[in-house]
Amino acid sequence: MVLKEKVFIVTGASSGIGEELCKQLSLCGSKVVLAARRMKELERVSEEINSSGGVSIPIQTDITIMDQCQRLIDMTLESFNQIDGIILNAGVSMWAKFEDVTDLGFFRDLLNVNYLGAVNCVHVALPHLKRSRGKIVSTSTGQALMGFPNHSGYSASKHALHGFLSTIAIENKSEISILEAVLGWIKDTNLRGNAFGADGKKHTHPPKQNSKESVDLTSCVEHMIIAIKKDWRTVYIPKKLRLIPFFKAFWRWYLEFRVDRVVKKPK
Repeated sequence: MVLKEKVFIVTGASSGIGEELCKQLSLCGSKVVLAARRMKELERVSEEINSSGGVSIPIQTDITIMDQCQRLIDMTLESFNQIDGIILNAGVSMWAKFEDVTDLGFFRDLLNVNYLGAVNCVHVALPHLKRSRGKIVSTSTGQALMGFPNHSGYSASKHALHGFLSTIAIENKSEISILEAVLGWIKDTNLRGNAFGADGKKHTHPPKQNSKESVDLTSCVEHMIIAIKKDWRTVYIPKKLRLIPFFKAFWRWYLEFRVDRVVKKPK
């Protein structure tokens, strides 16, 4: 996919992976629509892009509300008259053993943002993506392919999104393309810092922010951009995550041992 002059919507664009995606897409010549709930941060990112010669607009959006998703699409079309890609990057996480959870309410938040919010975006964007033969990109995780300790609700929401996009890919295989970026631990994001704890409140100091194998944010997004350009169906960051399906099929015990060990290791 040639990125020059393409129009991309990026959800969760106010920080972390979403912010870096917007900046790198702009450097490739794309026009970028920044979507998230925090308008002040969206304006900051958009100003940085535009002052560097890029083209971007910020649109405050809560993707869990369908009317706001429709407004996002309408305003994008008003500004650029096309949509070539949507990057489903908005997400929230958790860090708590399931039996320790005292308030299950945040499981609804996990599903609403990570799964149903993405479904909302795809539903309103799909006709326009089919018209442009565009692309859906999902910022996914190894936890969409397997269970992971302390992340039961997060893993479930990502499994749901993986299944949904796999189906959308089959239903529209000759009209759009889909990329799932299966990520491991990425540095310099707020995902774990804003994770829900057992009591349903956000962690101010997450039990574990990174591992020794965490990937640098800039490098992660560079690999995602390469995958978008080359029209890959899946990209694994780091590459060793591509072994998950193999180990899950043949050596599940070893896979579960490894992830349990990663979680329990000190910071």
